[in-house]
Amino acid sequence: MISRRLLTLSLGILSFAVVGCFRGMPSEKRPIDLVHDMEKQPRYNPQSEGEFFGDDATMRQPVPGTVAQGYLNADSAYYWGRDAGQFIKLAPVHITPQLLARGQERFNIYCSPCHGRVGDGQGIVVKKGYVPPPSFHTDRIRQFPDGQIFDVITHGVRNMPSYASQVPVADRWAIICYIRALQLSQNANLDDVPVELRSNIR
Repeated sequence: MISRRLLTLSLGILSFAVVGCFRGMPSEKRPIDLVHDMEKQPRYNPQSEGEFFGDDATMRQPVPGTVAQGYLNADSAYYWGRDAGQFIKLAPVHITPQLLARGQERFNIYCSPCHGRVGDGQGIVVKKGYVPPPSFHTDRIRQFPDGQIFDVITHGVRNMPSYASQVPVADRWAIICYIRALQLSQNANLDDVPVELRSNIR
């Protein structure tokens, strides 16, 4: 009697062990799904036909004014460089050393090939024959409002293409702040230097 119980128990344990070995093994078959929840429900595939609407199409035009999540861009000054249709004078961002460092990095990647590392319009591609862009240090460019520079980066102008797809909005403002730092560095006078640092100037 004891041996039969022991044999039954051993077979039971062996059966569970064998079944357990198959858990997690790769299989081409769909797993057994006892509770479907919302996995399987009536739906239409994109660009499929349907009978609900009169034109037999299941895809509908969005309601007028619909904006995709994350694309509202309601802050006109930040996202477009304009307020009430006019270019904003100053960048709507808080200027920090980290922002300027980011602006320098992005400027050196995207802008310096044409505009040069100091913004003088003498980048490497100009030396190879490309039409030189204007220097950032001319009075005309220095008087541009920040919103106008943002607009140029976003949409391009003349030989310069749009950089909207390569440079995110935050990086565009960082680049503009760095351009202003370059302009200041190339057109500064002694009065622009803090008194405690003037002795370091040679």
